[in-house]
Amino acid sequence: MSKIQPRTLSGFMELLPARQAQFDRMVEILRETYSLYGFTPLDTPLIEASEVLLAKGGGETEKQIYRFMKGDTDLSLRFDLTVPLAKYVALNYGKLTFPFRRFQIGKVYRGERAQRGRFREFYQADIDVIGDGKLDISNEAEIPAIIYQAFTRLGLKRFQIRVNNRKILNGFYAMLGLTEKSGDIMRTVDKLDKIGAEKVKTLLMDEEIGLTEEQAGEILTFIAITGSNEAVLSALEGYRGRNEVFDQGLDELNTVVKYLAAFGVPQSHFAVDLTIARGLDYYTGTVYETTMLDHPEIGSICSGGRYDNLAEYYTDKQLPGVGISIGLTRLFFVLEDQGYLNDALNTAPADVLILPMTDDLSPAIALATTLRQAGIRTQIHAEQKKFKQKISYADKLSIPYAVFLGEDEISSGVCAVKDLASGEQVKLAPAEAVAHIQAGLDKLNQGKPILDKGE
Repeated sequence: MSKIQPRTLSGFMELLPARQAQFDRMVEILRETYSLYGFTPLDTPLIEASEVLLAKGGGETEKQIYRFMKGDTDLSLRFDLTVPLAKYVALNYGKLTFPFRRFQIGKVYRGERAQRGRFREFYQADIDVIGDGKLDISNEAEIPAIIYQAFTRLGLKRFQIRVNNRKILNGFYAMLGLTEKSGDIMRTVDKLDKIGAEKVKTLLMDEEIGLTEEQAGEILTFIAITGSNEAVLSALEGYRGRNEVFDQGLDELNTVVKYLAAFGVPQSHFAVDLTIARGLDYYTGTVYETTMLDHPEIGSICSGGRYDNLAEYYTDKQLPGVGISIGLTRLFFVLEDQGYLNDALNTAPADVLILPMTDDLSPAIALATTLRQAGIRTQIHAEQKKFKQKISYADKLSIPYAVFLGEDEISSGVCAVKDLASGEQVKLAPAEAVAHIQAGLDKLNQGKPILDKGE
């Protein structure tokens, strides 16, 4: 029988065991951080009815979605975690307590062209706060505070959360009499980092958008307002009084900046940036993008914002919300590619490898049970192999400790514990061995998944 060549589809990521352990540790830290802020975990189906998933439909989403028929049922793989959240909240509205705070970490699927750092199957890590009719502005400040906490716990240091408010942009374009063209303008301005100011100006003045040179110049002058957060906010005050929506957006932005400091986010890690628009039609208030300061070419590693009506396609209930999404698979790829992953992190599948030296495995099994009951991950190596091969097995898996159990140890009621990194070996009673190993593991497990040396 001919063999099928094993392969992984393009755009799908598979990791070797050590890297998978690092990835899972990042997921664990995100779960812990989200839970710290009172978010409840949620899991929604990978597959939904296409009419539910594509309620908004159209554009690039419909082109990229994985869609198929199973019998007479039209099904699709979820392409993000927000649309399933909208369905979930609409479906369970009467059973949920608002504001509803949920986090979800799961795979999504997009049939776009696979390329370096872009995936067709990838994990997203999302948090959202959904209100019933109203949602306080403080939530819009807490979300970036959670971003700061999450990335700091992961080990990142050199990152910045860029914050803006869509009402400021909409109000500014209304001042210029360009409300109908605001979507096209923001879509063009969003290219500023990639193509530069001159090309953006040219695109604003082309036939499709049709701005005058004066209008294009005013827009570029406005979005070029930079400096400290206080300086940008002060400059924006100069536009106050000309448009009600602008004034409301400026008030909200001032509040968010004030609360961010109270939430413990240092000034060095967030900046008011008028070029941030996000999602065009989707977001209605505060918007965020997070970038790595030493790798701006990577783009946003976490983004999101405020929206007025999460589930408008499923219910008449007004459900405003605010949330963010981390493209976790892409972020992990970038971190590995740029050498940020901490290879000193303990990624072994076990803390201890017990090597029985007798035919009767009962004492080794009993010792393994004692260690596991103490929370120490333990393997028994009972294969009929040479001692050197067994030690090599532990080395290849980076298992920190080996425990030898021979006739002498069994008769004396002890076990020989060897630190495989230092070579130190001691004979201890089982209870002492537990304490000794736990103390060593406490030191070993102090590292963070990301090793960012920047300050």
